[in-house]
Amino acid sequence: MNTPVNIIKETDKMLAKVTSAAVVGLEGHLVDVEVDIANGLPSFTIVGLPDKAVQEARERVRAAIRNSGYSFPNKRITVNLAPADLKKEGPAYDLPMATGILISSGQLSTDLSHSVFLGELSLDGKLRHTHGILPMVALAKDEGLSCVFIPLDDAKEASLIKDTHIFPAESLAQLVTHLQNEISIPEYQNDINWLEETRHDYSFDFAHIKGQEHAKRAMEIAAAGRHNILMCGPPGSGKTMLAHSLPSILPRLSMEEAIEVTKIYSVSGLLPQDTPLIMERPFRSPHYTISHAGLVGGGQWPRPGEISLSHNGVLFLDEFPEFGHATLESLRQPIEDRTITISRAHSSITFPANFMLVAAMNPCPCGYYNDPLKECKCSAGEISRYHKRLSGPLLDRIDIFIDAPHINYTKLTEDKPTESSKKVRERIKTAHEIQLERFRRTKLKCNANMAPKEIKEFCAIESAAQSLLRTAMRQLHLTARAFHRVLKVSRTTADLEGSNIIKTYHIAEALQYRHQDII
Repeated sequence: MNTPVNIIKETDKMLAKVTSAAVVGLEGHLVDVEVDIANGLPSFTIVGLPDKAVQEARERVRAAIRNSGYSFPNKRITVNLAPADLKKEGPAYDLPMATGILISSGQLSTDLSHSVFLGELSLDGKLRHTHGILPMVALAKDEGLSCVFIPLDDAKEASLIKDTHIFPAESLAQLVTHLQNEISIPEYQNDINWLEETRHDYSFDFAHIKGQEHAKRAMEIAAAGRHNILMCGPPGSGKTMLAHSLPSILPRLSMEEAIEVTKIYSVSGLLPQDTPLIMERPFRSPHYTISHAGLVGGGQWPRPGEISLSHNGVLFLDEFPEFGHATLESLRQPIEDRTITISRAHSSITFPANFMLVAAMNPCPCGYYNDPLKECKCSAGEISRYHKRLSGPLLDRIDIFIDAPHINYTKLTEDKPTESSKKVRERIKTAHEIQLERFRRTKLKCNANMAPKEIKEFCAIESAAQSLLRTAMRQLHLTARAFHRVLKVSRTTADLEGSNIIKTYHIAEALQYRHQDII
């Protein structure tokens, strides 16, 4: 048998090193699990900034080794998780610790120089599902570590990373027999059909929405260009139904986008075990009582918040003014930068936050201001304070404002068929493909993400439209940011029509969505 390259023999101790990984933010970092067994009083010490879950691995590893039929050394055991200045969280180090102890105690002899071990152990030696597998496997590939040993439950998720040998083990005993070349664990092969056009059976469809043609047109434009939108109307006018129908018309995620979203959900522990890859755009709808950290992310060791969980998808904020002022203002930076940075004394972590904001609100606290059917009971002061909860800089970052009035009886009961989400989605898909082709030499993917440089390059306007824009700037008192957002919305309406040039009526339609009286 060959001498193991990662075992150092001395007169009174043996040292083993097993490679594992940690997740900081959404990125993986290699961790060397060094196990030293020396003579002395029996003890089991873990060093290297371990958290409580890592410290508790001592009892899990001890029981798993014994219940798997191996001997746990009755000596002084020291486990070092290097680098020592990187915080270690979670139970993913159980498997590399157990493997290192078996090697260091002479019960296992093998070469692990190109392998990574990840997984939580149960007391009987079985391997459990572990969070954050996807970014850790991606790191292993980038570092040239070709073999990854993981729990069986995480095989599909890990196999999303191509050109990596995935070995899913059910238990510690099965892994040891594989490493000893006794019974091999079959390498897991990815069986996901990337080209399969899978769509959910959506509970909400545009065909179910009666009336609100103007609002549905605005939602179509918002979905086509990923524009932020705010709906205002009385209770029961269909604002929430419009928002929940939005996923049914959104274009499918690209493979790159799907991997990004899946990483976020994997790290957050929200990835279903039967869904190794998230192929539908996320739709997040937090309640207005959500905390600041819950929305933007945070904690002592930061985790993604709702704005990162809605990356490449939709963040729907119902009852928009009811959210805390500081919480709403925290949206301003990620809306512009498409990322959110959370700073702590020990580190600064950046999460992606390229979301489409969809907000809904009532015109006043009771909801019936200027309603033709029901009298408003709010005073002028109450209405003013309600509107002031939304700051001007925040509203300036919203592209489309629409009214959602009451729907009358005739509209609700008419048998005339309305356009289905499937037909709307086809138009949006075509417009989305036009944008992808337009931005193929850039990092952009939709019109809403254009900066002034791209606006100047891609938003060609006919001369008559320029005159209309000049007048609108003067009469509507548009800021430079609002001016650019009008051009971006105009670019999207032109794309839905298949026009290369932004025409006057495209500008006119975009301007009507800058309705100043909505608040």
